[in-house]
Amino acid sequence: MSFGICNLSIVPLRLEPADPSEMVNQVVFGEHFKVLEKSKKWSKIRLAFDNYEGFIDNKQYEEITEKVYNYLSEENKNYAGELIDFITDNNHNLTTIPMGARLPFFKDNNININNTIYTYNGKVCNTKLTKSAIIDTAFLFLNVPYLWGGKSPFGIDCSGFTQTVYKLCGYNLLRDAKEQATQGEVLSFIEESEPGDLAFFDNEDGNITHVGIIMNDYNIIHAHGKVRIDKLDHSGIYNIDTNKHTHKLRVIKRFI
Repeated sequence: MSFGICNLSIVPLRLEPADPSEMVNQVVFGEHFKVLEKSKKWSKIRLAFDNYEGFIDNKQYEEITEKVYNYLSEENKNYAGELIDFITDNNHNLTTIPMGARLPFFKDNNININNTIYTYNGKVCNTKLTKSAIIDTAFLFLNVPYLWGGKSPFGIDCSGFTQTVYKLCGYNLLRDAKEQATQGEVLSFIEESEPGDLAFFDNEDGNITHVGIIMNDYNIIHAHGKVRIDKLDHSGIYNIDTNKHTHKLRVIKRFI
């Protein structure tokens, strides 16, 4: 088995090894992973952060040793805290990085990927924050457009939004809404909820397909068309623009 790390800003992770294939997730700068299979053009990978699997173009990552992989898995995690920023390498080349990008081997404003040293001077997120920080961080993504499989300020899906917000505040969530719903503590009533708790929603078949972050006064911030704020009641999400319910409430969970 081999190992890799993303050395580009945002890279698509695809369902199948083909460019037209569905993008099921994204790999952002500094994320490391195991390479499960490798062909001439594509690698099937498993992300270290959440064990998510998919196919990545071989030209869009660098190989690392198992020793480096293990170190990155164990070291204190540092993440870029600016909505969009850039890093410079040894040759003064610029690379943009999004909020939530990993800063591997971060020390004295330097990042190290193999033999390339990058300099980053922006905000760094590396500690567990209080629950109130969840809402403050979520607001940074307000009006970001919805993108299936996205997890960056350029486009994000509902579970990519909750995962990234929690990650920046020091907490790990799985990638998909149905997986996140297996984590946390179940709340029996909406009245028990606090800002920062997660609400999950299911479809007609009973499958959990949507998630959002509960705010004060029965509001919810979630990615639906864009990251937006709507009302939450016992039935689900009430869209304040269309005056209709758009998602059916299944369960509320507490993680902090």
